[in-house]
Amino acid sequence: MSQPLIKYTLTKQGRQPEWLSSDSRAFKGQHSTAANKAGKLPRFGSPQDTIYLGIGAGDPDSDGTPDGYVGTIGSKADLQTYITEVGVAADYKVVTSTLTGIQTATTTGLSTAWAAVNTEEGYQGGLSTSTTTKRTASGVGTVATFTGSGVVKIVTASVTGSGSTSTTVETPITVDPASTLTITGVSTSVGVTTTGTEDVGFTTTTTTTTTNAYSYTDVNTSTSTSKSETTTDGVTTRTDTVVTSETTNYETSYDYAAEATRLWDIYEAINT
Repeated sequence: MSQPLIKYTLTKQGRQPEWLSSDSRAFKGQHSTAANKAGKLPRFGSPQDTIYLGIGAGDPDSDGTPDGYVGTIGSKADLQTYITEVGVAADYKVVTSTLTGIQTATTTGLSTAWAAVNTEEGYQGGLSTSTTTKRTASGVGTVATFTGSGVVKIVTASVTGSGSTSTTVETPITVDPASTLTITGVSTSVGVTTTGTEDVGFTTTTTTTTTNAYSYTDVNTSTSTSKSETTTDGVTTRTDTVVTSETTNYETSYDYAAEATRLWDIYEAINT
């Protein structure tokens, strides 16, 4: 009995169909894509609005197909075409995390000097720190970037019959210290409201909101700390070593042909 490549949705109950292959080599839930076309009346309702790729337990019945069945894929070429269409729409990329920076700081001193750091008097000296030159490297591909937008400043000015007041709240965009932040656009909106009555007076409030659009590179900084102690003639020396690492995500093109070969080889192995 053939076990074909099948495009399917979840059942109306939101579960994987029972008619998918139970072979340990089989796959399901691969390369999900929207089942409904944008701007068209929906063909599928929730939870059946996503199409997946998997292997069925048998050929579909020409007299009718089960709940969740969408169609089959009959050739490797058709499989690659389908994966490519799904991947291009979803902007498939291969993301590789690469260590692109590392630096070590070593702090050494007597245990008494370390202990003073946490006393009421505070640090009194006696610790020395040496830092290595930062070592850097590059990965393969293009550095991944994210985009976003956020309110960075709100200025509220109020005017009454007796005077005026103004407050400013700034919220800077924060990213990883090793990431590169680029402001790609600035927009300002102004809102004016007036409250009060002639008897008590009017208050006019003007709110000016500044929003920045931005992009930043996908870099993550992490630190690890290790501590060691040595005692000689009753005198204890403590050494703390802090390693700071920068990891950058690089993007390369997705290999649709290789993925089609991987899935087709599984299909053929099951059906041999």
